[in-house]
Amino acid sequence: MVTLRPLASSDLLVSPLCLGGNVFGWTADEAGSFAVLDAYHRAGGNFVDTADAYMYHFPGNEAGQSETIIGKWLAARRNRDDVVVATKVGDHPRFKGLAPANIKAAAEESLRRLGTDRIDLYYTHFDDESVPVEDIVTALDDLVKAGKVRTLGASNISPERLAASLAFSDREGLARYAALQPQYNLVSRDTYEGERRDIVRREGLACVPYFALASGFLTGKYRPGQTVENIRNLPGLAGGYADTERGMKVLAALEEVATARGVEMATVAVAWLAQQPTVTAPIASARTVGQLPALLALFDLRLSDAERRTLTDASA
Repeated sequence: MVTLRPLASSDLLVSPLCLGGNVFGWTADEAGSFAVLDAYHRAGGNFVDTADAYMYHFPGNEAGQSETIIGKWLAARRNRDDVVVATKVGDHPRFKGLAPANIKAAAEESLRRLGTDRIDLYYTHFDDESVPVEDIVTALDDLVKAGKVRTLGASNISPERLAASLAFSDREGLARYAALQPQYNLVSRDTYEGERRDIVRREGLACVPYFALASGFLTGKYRPGQTVENIRNLPGLAGGYADTERGMKVLAALEEVATARGVEMATVAVAWLAQQPTVTAPIASARTVGQLPALLALFDLRLSDAERRTLTDASA
């Protein structure tokens, strides 16, 4: 039985692993995506993350295809009330930026693709510093008041703009961000640990980190001198960590803990993240059903203080 966690002070209850939807329609076709979603939901997962822009940045893909696939799955399984759906605004090629009119138009398109009347958690995908935080927050609050969005979140935002947004919400009595989605994992800690984490802790937000497995690097399959036939083995993604001393130290520590526990390295990596202060649910993607067991094993793994220290020290 999976114990659901409250998403900060919102009324959302989520599983401790969020399933990333960035692969749906990209490295997983519709049938494969349905199979992954089915297996995740059957195991007790209820938290699915996507974006209106996934994955148009890569050739042959269209923006919104992940939302469309998730929407078809929700309709086919008739389980909309059992799933917490998170999506994002600001990076779709037809709805770039966070101007108020753009936010509202993009939300309508996301609702249409998802085949639903509400978005459970709506993130600003990338901050748009050309728009005052007051305008962004007011537009998002309008969506909440209209019942089209339940809870708000932010991703890829500076500490200063995040703090200013929260202060404006509080001052004006408007809906406020309940979640922050930063890049955060064992080989990428610096962007979150510090000012952003301080704000999350102080303001009572939920941290829902993306790239929990560093685009696959923390599974252990990307190593120096090894060629991996995978679209993610791109400069700056998974393959980019394999040539760093920090990356190799982290893999060695993961392997040590995983071997002692009899689990996969990926399981240990997401467990470390899930047990970090302020983290509610790491986001990880699975291209195939075969990749899911290592992620779902998180539900049953609790690292000891000593194991967490070993991993934390290796990644320092």
